[in-house]
Amino acid sequence: MLNIQSVVSLCAIAGLTACGAGVEGEDGLATQESALVTGTSQGCTFTVSSAARAGTFPPIYDVTVTRAADATCAFGAGSVAVGSSTGTAPTLSLAANDLGVAVSYTYKTSVSGSSPQSLGLKHVAPDTLAIVRSTGLSIFLGSGSIYSGSLSIASNGTTLTVSGTKSGTISGQTGSGNNYVASYADFFTSTTSPSIFTF
Repeated sequence: MLNIQSVVSLCAIAGLTACGAGVEGEDGLATQESALVTGTSQGCTFTVSSAARAGTFPPIYDVTVTRAADATCAFGAGSVAVGSSTGTAPTLSLAANDLGVAVSYTYKTSVSGSSPQSLGLKHVAPDTLAIVRSTGLSIFLGSGSIYSGSLSIASNGTTLTVSGTKSGTISGQTGSGNNYVASYADFFTSTTSPSIFTF
């Protein structure tokens, strides 16, 4: 059974909103969203963005990670496509440190209203822009959707946390509810499955 301290810790990890903290106006939300899509790794600035692919109907939104040509970046400018979503613009998040760049995005594979939305999660190498790890979260048997996935890296520098909202059951989850926190131990150096708690 979870004690109060565990629940409080999960609230801190999940980004407060799901545990009752309010958003301080639209400007505060805009700043928060802006902070979630840019990060720094090995002296380089990385940004994740999406754009509708030209000539597609229904629209296909391509998700791209871009590396800026900063003065401190030894690798120069570059970009890599990490995924796409059909018919629905993805929600995006990025977290980075010197071990790598982590990117999450929601996606659909069909415009059908009954088509579930899932979460893609990629580890991008800062130097080569190669996709080192490709994983994600989805709802068991497609009987629901994942609506968001905000990334953060723990103070130990190796544990990646994804938190957001969903409907339905994620395979392997403990607890119940429409909020989730998935923790990937050693995300940048292993393929260990996450521990997933819902509330």
